Amino acid sequence: MGALALMNKTAGKSDAEVQMQSTEQYLSFQLGGETFAIGIRSIREILEYEYLTEVPMMPDFLRGVMNLRGAVVPVTDLALRFGRARTELGRRTCVVIVEVLDPETGAAQLIGVLVDAVHEVLTIALDDIERAPQFGSKLRAEFISGMACVDNRFIVLLDISRVLSVEEMSVLAGIEHDGVMPKMDESHSHEELHAIK
Repeated sequence: MGALALMNKTAGKSDAEVQMQSTEQYLSFQLGGETFAIGIRSIREILEYEYLTEVPMMPDFLRGVMNLRGAVVPVTDLALRFGRARTELGRRTCVVIVEVLDPETGAAQLIGVLVDAVHEVLTIALDDIERAPQFGSKLRAEFISGMACVDNRFIVLLDISRVLSVEEMSVLAGIEHDGVMPKMDESHSHEELHAIK
Protein backbone atom coordinates (compact mmCIF):
# COMPACT_ATOMS: atom_id res chain seq x y z
CA MET A 1 0.00 0.00 0.00
CA GLY A 2 1.47 3.31 -1.00
CA ALA A 3 1.44 6.19 1.44
CA LEU A 4 0.39 9.50 -0.10
CA ALA A 5 2.55 12.62 0.09
CA LEU A 6 0.78 15.80 1.26
CA MET A 7 1.60 19.47 1.00
CA ASN A 8 1.38 21.66 4.09
CA LYS A 9 -0.60 24.84 3.55
CA THR A 10 -1.24 27.75 5.90
CA ALA A 11 -4.85 28.87 5.79
CA GLY A 12 -4.69 32.47 4.61
CA LYS A 13 -1.99 33.56 7.05
CA SER A 14 1.58 34.84 6.64
CA ASP A 15 4.40 33.06 8.49
CA ALA A 16 4.66 35.91 10.97
CA GLU A 17 0.93 35.87 11.69
CA VAL A 18 0.89 32.11 12.17
CA GLN A 19 3.77 32.24 14.63
CA MET A 20 1.94 34.87 16.68
CA GLN A 21 -1.21 32.79 17.01
CA SER A 22 -2.05 29.40 18.45
CA THR A 23 -2.68 27.04 15.58
CA GLU A 24 -3.76 23.46 14.90
CA GLN A 25 -3.07 21.27 11.89
CA TYR A 26 -5.81 19.36 10.09
CA LEU A 27 -5.89 16.90 7.22
CA SER A 28 -8.56 17.96 4.72
CA PHE A 29 -10.34 15.44 2.51
CA GLN A 30 -13.28 15.08 0.14
CA LEU A 31 -16.43 13.15 0.97
CA GLY A 32 -19.54 13.27 -1.18
CA GLY A 33 -18.70 16.63 -2.71
CA GLU A 34 -17.98 18.28 0.65
CA THR A 35 -14.69 19.09 2.38
CA PHE A 36 -14.02 17.81 5.88
CA ALA A 37 -10.93 17.74 8.09
CA ILE A 38 -9.53 15.72 10.99
CA GLY A 39 -6.93 16.88 13.49
CA ILE A 40 -3.51 15.71 12.33
CA ARG A 41 -2.57 14.46 15.79
CA SER A 42 -5.03 11.58 15.42
CA ILE A 43 -3.72 10.50 12.01
CA ARG A 44 -1.04 7.85 11.68
CA GLU A 45 -0.84 7.34 7.91
CA ILE A 46 -2.71 7.57 4.62
CA LEU A 47 -3.02 4.60 2.29
CA GLU A 48 -4.23 4.08 -1.24
CA TYR A 49 -7.34 1.92 -1.28
CA GLU A 50 -6.92 -1.82 -1.63
CA TYR A 51 -9.52 -4.53 -1.20
CA LEU A 52 -11.06 -5.10 2.21
CA THR A 53 -12.23 -8.28 3.88
CA GLU A 54 -15.92 -8.11 4.71
CA VAL A 55 -17.04 -9.13 8.20
CA PRO A 56 -20.53 -10.64 8.64
CA MET A 57 -23.01 -9.18 11.15
CA MET A 58 -21.28 -5.81 11.36
CA PRO A 59 -22.88 -2.34 11.04
CA ASP A 60 -23.35 -1.13 7.44
CA PHE A 61 -20.79 1.65 7.84
CA LEU A 62 -18.09 -0.91 8.65
CA ARG A 63 -16.87 -1.72 5.14
CA GLY A 64 -14.48 -4.42 6.29
CA VAL A 65 -11.04 -4.97 7.75
CA MET A 66 -7.56 -4.62 6.31
CA ASN A 67 -4.23 -6.21 7.11
CA LEU A 68 -1.84 -3.43 8.10
CA ARG A 69 1.58 -5.00 8.59
CA GLY A 70 0.03 -7.97 10.37
CA ALA A 71 -2.50 -5.98 12.41
CA VAL A 72 -6.26 -6.25 11.82
CA VAL A 73 -7.60 -2.72 11.23
CA PRO A 74 -11.35 -2.09 10.78
CA VAL A 75 -12.28 0.39 8.05
CA THR A 76 -15.36 2.61 8.31
CA ASP A 77 -17.19 4.36 5.50
CA LEU A 78 -17.75 7.91 6.75
CA ALA A 79 -20.49 8.54 4.19
CA LEU A 80 -22.53 5.63 5.55
CA ARG A 81 -21.72 6.69 9.11
CA PHE A 82 -23.23 10.07 8.29
CA GLY A 83 -26.37 8.47 6.89
CA ARG A 84 -25.45 9.11 3.26
CA ALA A 85 -24.97 6.90 0.23
CA ARG A 86 -22.18 4.34 0.20
CA THR A 87 -18.80 5.72 -0.93
CA GLU A 88 -18.13 4.85 -4.57
CA LEU A 89 -14.60 3.60 -5.14
CA GLY A 90 -12.40 5.61 -7.50
CA ARG A 91 -8.76 6.17 -8.35
CA ARG A 92 -8.35 8.74 -5.58
CA THR A 93 -10.14 6.74 -2.87
CA CYS A 94 -8.00 6.57 0.26
CA VAL A 95 -8.01 5.01 3.70
CA VAL A 96 -6.93 7.39 6.45
CA ILE A 97 -5.57 5.49 9.45
CA VAL A 98 -6.49 7.27 12.67
CA GLU A 99 -5.69 6.45 16.28
CA VAL A 100 -8.46 6.68 18.84
CA LEU A 101 -8.67 5.69 22.49
CA ASP A 102 -10.83 2.82 23.68
CA PRO A 103 -13.06 4.49 26.32
CA GLU A 104 -13.16 1.34 28.45
CA THR A 105 -9.49 0.42 28.53
CA GLY A 106 -7.84 3.69 27.54
CA ALA A 107 -5.76 1.78 24.99
CA ALA A 108 -5.00 3.29 21.59
CA GLN A 109 -6.65 1.60 18.61
CA LEU A 110 -6.10 2.06 14.88
CA ILE A 111 -9.15 2.54 12.67
CA GLY A 112 -9.29 3.14 8.93
CA VAL A 113 -11.56 5.84 7.50
CA LEU A 114 -12.65 5.53 3.85
CA VAL A 115 -12.78 8.87 1.99
CA ASP A 116 -13.19 9.97 -1.64
CA ALA A 117 -9.87 11.82 -1.81
CA VAL A 118 -7.27 13.42 0.45
CA HIS A 119 -6.38 17.08 -0.14
CA GLU A 120 -3.73 18.62 2.08
CA VAL A 121 -2.59 19.47 5.59
CA LEU A 122 -3.92 22.85 6.72
CA THR A 123 -2.54 24.99 9.53
CA ILE A 124 -5.51 26.84 11.01
CA ALA A 125 -5.41 29.52 13.69
CA LEU A 126 -7.63 28.68 16.65
CA ASP A 127 -9.18 32.14 16.36
CA ASP A 128 -10.40 31.19 12.88
CA ILE A 129 -12.34 28.16 14.11
CA GLU A 130 -16.01 28.77 14.83
CA ARG A 131 -18.33 26.68 16.95
CA ALA A 132 -20.32 23.89 15.34
CA PRO A 133 -23.72 25.13 14.12
CA GLN A 134 -26.67 24.05 16.23
CA PHE A 135 -28.94 23.82 13.19
CA GLY A 136 -28.76 23.67 9.41
CA SER A 137 -26.03 21.01 9.30
CA LYS A 138 -26.56 17.62 7.66
CA LEU A 139 -24.47 16.01 10.40
CA ARG A 140 -25.21 15.37 14.04
CA ALA A 141 -23.90 18.35 16.00
CA GLU A 142 -21.69 16.22 18.24
CA PHE A 143 -19.77 14.97 15.19
CA ILE A 144 -18.51 18.50 14.49
CA SER A 145 -15.77 20.10 16.57
CA GLY A 146 -15.94 23.38 14.62
CA MET A 147 -16.02 25.16 11.28
CA ALA A 148 -13.11 26.93 9.58
CA CYS A 149 -13.06 29.28 6.60
CA VAL A 150 -10.10 28.51 4.34
CA ASP A 151 -9.62 30.21 0.96
CA ASN A 152 -13.19 31.52 1.11
CA ARG A 153 -14.72 28.09 1.65
CA PHE A 154 -15.98 26.46 4.83
CA ILE A 155 -14.46 23.23 6.05
CA VAL A 156 -16.18 21.01 8.59
CA LEU A 157 -13.77 19.97 11.36
CA LEU A 158 -14.73 16.54 12.65
CA ASP A 159 -14.44 15.25 16.20
CA ILE A 160 -13.28 11.76 15.28
CA SER A 161 -13.69 10.45 18.82
CA ARG A 162 -17.41 11.24 18.60
CA VAL A 163 -17.85 10.10 15.02
CA LEU A 164 -16.59 6.73 16.28
CA SER A 165 -18.79 6.61 19.37
CA VAL A 166 -18.53 4.33 22.39
CA GLU A 167 -20.95 1.81 20.89
CA GLU A 168 -19.02 1.54 17.62
CA MET A 169 -15.72 1.38 19.47
CA SER A 170 -16.85 -1.69 21.38
CA VAL A 171 -17.74 -3.43 18.09
CA LEU A 172 -14.40 -2.53 16.50
CA ALA A 173 -12.45 -3.57 19.59
CA GLY A 174 -14.11 -6.99 19.42
CA ILE A 175 -12.71 -7.52 15.91
CA GLU A 176 -9.20 -6.53 16.91
CA HIS A 177 -9.14 -8.67 20.04
CA ASP A 178 -10.24 -11.73 18.07
CA GLY A 179 -6.79 -11.69 16.53
CA VAL A 180 -7.72 -13.65 13.38
CA MET A 181 -8.24 -12.18 9.93
CA PRO A 182 -11.62 -13.34 8.54
CA LYS A 183 -11.62 -15.36 5.34
CA MET A 184 -11.48 -13.20 2.23
CA ASP A 185 -14.61 -12.97 0.12
CA GLU A 186 -12.83 -13.27 -3.21
CA SER A 187 -15.82 -12.49 -5.43
CA HIS A 188 -16.60 -9.26 -3.59
CA SER A 189 -12.98 -8.22 -3.50
CA HIS A 190 -12.58 -8.61 -7.23
CA GLU A 191 -15.73 -6.57 -7.77
CA GLU A 192 -14.35 -3.71 -5.68
CA LEU A 193 -11.00 -3.84 -7.45
CA HIS A 194 -12.73 -3.69 -10.83
CA ALA A 195 -14.72 -0.64 -9.67
CA ILE A 196 -11.62 1.45 -9.22
CA LYS A 197 -9.94 0.57 -12.50
